[in-house]
Formats: sequence, structure tokens, C-alpha cells
Amino acid sequence: MATYAITLNERTSSGKALIEYLQKLGVLMHKVSPQSATKTRIYDPETGCYLKDSVVKSIEKAHEDMKHGRLKAYESVDEMFQDLGINA
Repeated sequence: MATYAITLNERTSSGKALIEYLQKLGVLMHKVSPQSATKTRIYDPETGCYLKDSVVKSIEKAHEDMKHGRLKAYESVDEMFQDLGINA
């Protein structure tokens, strides 16, 4: 399943027809204002809510860390503890 954001002109006949078609298909649609449409928002269909800005920033930071190789992978918890100097 994927989430798409599209901008439609509700005043044109083609825009009205597309909106009507999507509603007949049962596609979940959310109308947003032009100001909030420019803001990055991620919709979580499982909860039916948008993610908070702090969560989005955390996800973006983790993605940057992955791109730049700032993550370590461990075979086990024991290996991670040893690397971090934790005696367990």
C-alpha cells in the first residue's frame, strides 16, 4: 500500500470528475489547505493520524545516518554490549 498526495483543482470539470471517481473507488481522501500542503506530513494509515513533526525529524535523522554509514550492525546483544564497554 502506498500513500499519494495530489493537488486537484476542484473548480474544473476534470478535477470534479477525478474527485468523484476516487470517491466511488473508496479511496480515503483528506482535504488540506494550501498552506499545510506545502509542509511535509506523513500519514500513518494504521493509526489514521499524521506523524508528529518530532517523529518525522527523527526518521529523517536516522535516514541521514544510514546514508552516511554512521550505524553499526551487531550479530548479537552480547557483541553490542562488548563494543559499548558494558559488562552484562
